[in-house]
Amino acid sequence: MPAVPECRPLSREEVRSLDVLAADEYGLPTLVLMENAGRAAADRLVELAGVPPPRVLILCGPGNNGGDGGVVARHLEARGWDVSVVWLADPAKLRGDARAQWEILERSGIPQEAVADATGLDARIAAAGWVVDGLLGTGLTRPVEGPIRDAIEAVNRSGRPVLALDLPSGLDADSGRPLAAAVRARATVTFAARKLGFDAPGASDYTGDVTVAEIGLPGALIRRFAR
Repeated sequence: MPAVPECRPLSREEVRSLDVLAADEYGLPTLVLMENAGRAAADRLVELAGVPPPRVLILCGPGNNGGDGGVVARHLEARGWDVSVVWLADPAKLRGDARAQWEILERSGIPQEAVADATGLDARIAAAGWVVDGLLGTGLTRPVEGPIRDAIEAVNRSGRPVLALDLPSGLDADSGRPLAAAVRARATVTFAARKLGFDAPGASDYTGDVTVAEIGLPGALIRRFAR
């Protein structure tokens, strides 16, 4: 069997198609992909943060990027790290895999809360050694506004090191430019493949060091998007 080649940088629509094809053609649940992604991100943070482990604040949005953050929280907590999760989302409106992660965290007793706005977030960020950005994913196409934008601005002015999940929240996956506001991360763990916008001039100011995490997609599927 031929080796699985490296996946080329993907556009927003191509990234979306990976999850759809994995589920529809291969029967691979998206929850499994989320688990693999979050575990890989947790492993990367362990590499970056060193010893002793810092207090970690994980910021989660209402979509699957927030679900990824929930997985990161579980894997860090299982290693004995001091982790807390803040969702900028209404738990009653969480759906699918993100909802599943909320419920798992609730049953696990990992500290989490949902907030309607970014009030008080500055103090929470200041008390953390690292921040994990799981607010927004690749699907964003319009300027960031409201509480999520307030949260992004709070993260950026804090000066705390940030690990972004898949891409920095607010960064356009295709153009590599901020959509009104974007997180400035020290490092990004991007899932399955680099995003097209990462190679744009100035994008590295937001992504920091980029690591591509393999999340268990079938090799036959990855070959469709090979270099």
